[in-house]
Amino acid sequence: MDTSATGVSTALLTDQYELTMLAAALADGSAQRQCTFEVFARRLPHGRRYGVVAGTDRLLTALRDFRFGEPELAVAARFLDERTLTWLREFRFGGDIDGYLEGDLYFPGSPILSVRGTFAECVVLETLILSILNHDSAIAAAAARMVSAAAGRRMIEMGSRRTHEQAAPACARAAYLAGFDATSNLEAVRRYGIPGAGTSAHAFTLLHSGSDGQHEAAAFRSQIDTLGIGTTLLVDTFDITAGVARAIEVAGPELGGVRIDSGDLGVLARQVREQLDALGATRTRIVVSGDLDEYAIAALRAEPVDVYGVGTSLVIGSGAPTAGMVYKLVEVEGVPVAKRSSHKQSRGGTKRAVRLSRGTGTIVEEIVYPAGSPRPGGNGHQVRDLLVPLIRAGEPAADSPPLASSRELVSRGLISLPWEGLKLSAGEPAVPTTFVQ
Repeated sequence: MDTSATGVSTALLTDQYELTMLAAALADGSAQRQCTFEVFARRLPHGRRYGVVAGTDRLLTALRDFRFGEPELAVAARFLDERTLTWLREFRFGGDIDGYLEGDLYFPGSPILSVRGTFAECVVLETLILSILNHDSAIAAAAARMVSAAAGRRMIEMGSRRTHEQAAPACARAAYLAGFDATSNLEAVRRYGIPGAGTSAHAFTLLHSGSDGQHEAAAFRSQIDTLGIGTTLLVDTFDITAGVARAIEVAGPELGGVRIDSGDLGVLARQVREQLDALGATRTRIVVSGDLDEYAIAALRAEPVDVYGVGTSLVIGSGAPTAGMVYKLVEVEGVPVAKRSSHKQSRGGTKRAVRLSRGTGTIVEEIVYPAGSPRPGGNGHQVRDLLVPLIRAGEPAADSPPLASSRELVSRGLISLPWEGLKLSAGEPAVPTTFVQ
C-alpha cells in the first residue's frame, strides 16, 4: 500500500453536500440505517470497449487517512452544527468494502465497488472514492489502449508537465499498471517504485551553442561522458540527418539510442534507421515522442520504432479524462432502492458479479446478480468471482496486491478479450453484461 500520505488528512477532499446530508440524517435519525452504495459506470467513454480498474490501492490509503482533526473541523464548523462536528471528530469508517481487483477489466454496469455500513459513514466517502477511481481508471484505460497499439514495444510515460503536479505521480502509476515500462516522474519512482527514465532536452543541446555556432557534438559528448554509451541522444534540435551522423561520430556504433521529438515520425524513423544501419549502429534504438496517442502509435506500428514516449494524451485520458463512474445508494435496511431519472437510472439491491470464459481464457460474458441469490453457473464455461473483500469492519481484509500483480492482471485481461475488443474504432463493449433480477 502507498504510505506517502501517512498522517495527512484526506477528510476535506470532499464536497460540502456530503456533510450537509450527514447533518440532516443525524438530525432526523436516519443516519444509522444500514445501506449499500455501489460504484459503477453506466456506459464507457465514447469509442471505448472496456475499462480498467485503477486507483484501488490509492483509495485504501486515502480511506485510512480520512480523519477529521481540528484543522478539518475548523472548516466544517463554518456550516455544521455541534452534533455533526462531534460525529466527525469521532469518525472512523467501520463498514465493509468489496471491489474488483485493481487491474481487472470492467464494463457498463459492473459493480466495481460495494460499500456497506451506516448511511452516515458511507455517504461521506462518495467524492473521495469517485475522484480517485474516475481519474486513475481513465488514465489506465487510455494507457492500456496505447500499450496494445504498441504491440510489445517499450513505453515511457512523460506527461508530468501536462497535468497538475499532484496528479502526475498518480498518472504515472496508472500508466505503469496498464503496461507502460517506465516514467520520467521521480516522485512516482520514489512513491511507487516505478522504473525511471530520461536523458536530456533540446535546451541541453542549445546550451552548447555559442557566438561561433552550434556545437551539437559537444552536447552529445558531454551527455555520453556523464551518462555512458547506453544513453539516448536527442538528434532533431537542428538537422536530424546531421544530428544522427554527429551522434554516431561522437558515440560510435554502440550508442544506446536516438530520440526524435518532431516532424513526420514515421518517415523520419525509416530514414534514421537506414542511416544508423549504414553507419554500423544496427543496435541503436529509435525513440519517438511528441503528441503521441494510441492512434498515432498504431499508425507507426509498421515503422522501425523501438520506444514510444507519451505525455499529454496519456495524462488527459486520451480524450476521456474521467471514467464516468458514479456512487449510488442501492439498498437501505435490506430493501433495494433505485434512481429512476431519465438516462441516469440505477439498479437496486446489493450485487455480486461473475465473469464467464472459455477454456482458452477468452471472456464471453459478465453476469451481475443479487448478492443474496445463488452464484450463476457457467454452462460449460469457467466462472470467476469478480468482487473480493477489501475492508471488513473498517480494517483491511488482506494485504493489497503488489503493483506488479495488478500490472499482470491488466496484461492477462487484455489477452482474454475477444479480438474485436482491442480495436481502436468505436463499437459495442467487448463483453456483454447480463443483469439477473
